[in-house]
Amino acid sequence: MRLATTAILLLLFPLIVQAQEAGTGAYVRENYTRKTYKIPMRDGKHLHTIVYSPKDATTDYPILMMRTPYGIHPYEENLHRFSLGPNKYFAKEGYIFAYQDVRGRYMSEGLFDNMRPQLQKPGGKNDIDESTDTYDTIEYLIKNVPNHNGSVGQFGISYPGFYTSAGMINAHPALKASSPQAPIADWFFDDFFHHGAFFLPHAFGFFDRFGDPRPELTTQRKTPPKYGTEDGYRFFVDIGPLKNVNSRYYKNKITFWDTMMAHPNYDKFWQDRNLLPHLKKVAPAVMTVGGWFDAEDLYGTFRTYDAIEKQNPGVFNVLVVGPWAHGQWSNDNATSLGHIGFGSNTAEFYQKSIELPFFNHFLKGKGKHGLPEAYVFETGANKWHKFEHWPPRDTQAKTFYFGAKGKLRMDAPKDSDDFDSFVSDPKKPVPFTERITWGMHPSYMTDDMRYASMRPDVLTFETDVLTKDLTLAGPIQTELHVATTGTDADWIVKVIDVFPDNYQGKSADAKSSKDMRGYQMHVRSEVIRGRFRNSFEKPEPFVPNEPAMIKLTLQDVLHTFKKGHRVMVQVHSSWFPITDRNPQKFVPNIFLADDADFISATHRVYRSGERASRITVGVLGK
Repeated sequence: MRLATTAILLLLFPLIVQAQEAGTGAYVRENYTRKTYKIPMRDGKHLHTIVYSPKDATTDYPILMMRTPYGIHPYEENLHRFSLGPNKYFAKEGYIFAYQDVRGRYMSEGLFDNMRPQLQKPGGKNDIDESTDTYDTIEYLIKNVPNHNGSVGQFGISYPGFYTSAGMINAHPALKASSPQAPIADWFFDDFFHHGAFFLPHAFGFFDRFGDPRPELTTQRKTPPKYGTEDGYRFFVDIGPLKNVNSRYYKNKITFWDTMMAHPNYDKFWQDRNLLPHLKKVAPAVMTVGGWFDAEDLYGTFRTYDAIEKQNPGVFNVLVVGPWAHGQWSNDNATSLGHIGFGSNTAEFYQKSIELPFFNHFLKGKGKHGLPEAYVFETGANKWHKFEHWPPRDTQAKTFYFGAKGKLRMDAPKDSDDFDSFVSDPKKPVPFTERITWGMHPSYMTDDMRYASMRPDVLTFETDVLTKDLTLAGPIQTELHVATTGTDADWIVKVIDVFPDNYQGKSADAKSSKDMRGYQMHVRSEVIRGRFRNSFEKPEPFVPNEPAMIKLTLQDVLHTFKKGHRVMVQVHSSWFPITDRNPQKFVPNIFLADDADFISATHRVYRSGERASRITVGVLGK
């Protein structure tokens, strides 16, 4: 309303620390004074906070804060950060910047709790959550840091985005502007789990760096382990069932990993870590930011925006989505991702024309913010849009039906009991990318899907050549009618932009000789663990060979399929190693499955009149 790679970041932070005296690092040292505070919380614990204040004390400045579990290096008193604030333009703009280790991390006291559950109601002085810690921090800062103007803002990407969202709940009156960016919102549907399917390399690599216990205060980060290979597909196949992770690597030292393995369903453990229902009575102006090609926290971006919009009538609530991978908007340059170019430096535009004006307006009273309800980038056409509602109101729902001979049809099928079938073998799962990569490579979200189209265990459905541009806007609703000879199965649906065979453009990756003729650009995808088709709390097996319906929502898009292109939908049942393997035999807990539980199964996808598998999405314009 107008009036009203976590993992990637972990890799970036050490580089920032190593470049303390380069670029704006020298500017920070010359123009800012650093001071460390041990800020007391209501339960007596102290949180380590470093504040950078402008040396020019002739005026007052707003406070801009980030709370993070990733460390606020450098901890040495004689060193300064390489940069300050959300982007490089903030240091010269003039703010007081506060960085804080959250409870239980690095130099802050207390116990760390992943996605700490929100208090149901205010309690005694020893009852704390991330909202109370944020409140107590702001209260201390405005009483003890000189030369502030009484206004505080908060920002953060990924996990720090979660802390930003939590800080808006029961917010301190001085908190005037908050920007949760790619915020974690609910880990069962975001980041590590997608509709019950486990994002294996992402979680494995993250907790191998992040999950060790911290028995005492420390400034040291764990050195990223070396696995001896860049071939993640082979690495995770060789691990076998997930219960082998502990015996071979973690040795039961990563407590949260063990906890996740013990909670395969959307039970109270996960429900307590869903922040979305608590985003009520939000007072500060909010700008939620995300990237269309964010493989980690796109769910959190849209769901956070939606929750604030629905639960806080009258609050200033803006959505910004650009053509970015996880956190790419904070880079100096974001002109492309993988082989796909964006036509301009979209990060620079966002930083100068969206992010800086937002905080300047609400924290300094400086200028007009110029922000609509939704500021979003149209991929495929490479242009920004301002909308007064998201999804746009002037869309018309369009349904694409799966048809015979791989056709994606605009008209509903009338045939009876037609289907396509394929054999899914968990010993030879479908790769998520053609790249040889260990982890969740950010550019897989725009990668060429031709390698998958050629596999016999991947179904493809494709429109005729488009005679005019087609712009899809908003969430993509999928309805699959399926059957399997097994008792469990995953289902992956991908929407793909097929370039013409005579396409003249070149790869945006200057180091690549990729032929873009016939390129099959990954636009959007999602997975659901079939056992959760009716309930995420109470999984149930498939009855072998009995048809079942699966409804799956793919995250929002704003993408134009240009004239001469085609729209393709791919459907398959493994996506490795980005998601763990489904045994295809129903077991109570897949994380405890044995080798013998993994079986081949034949899957059917129906495309008949009564069982018409299809996708439905909004189409923008005529």
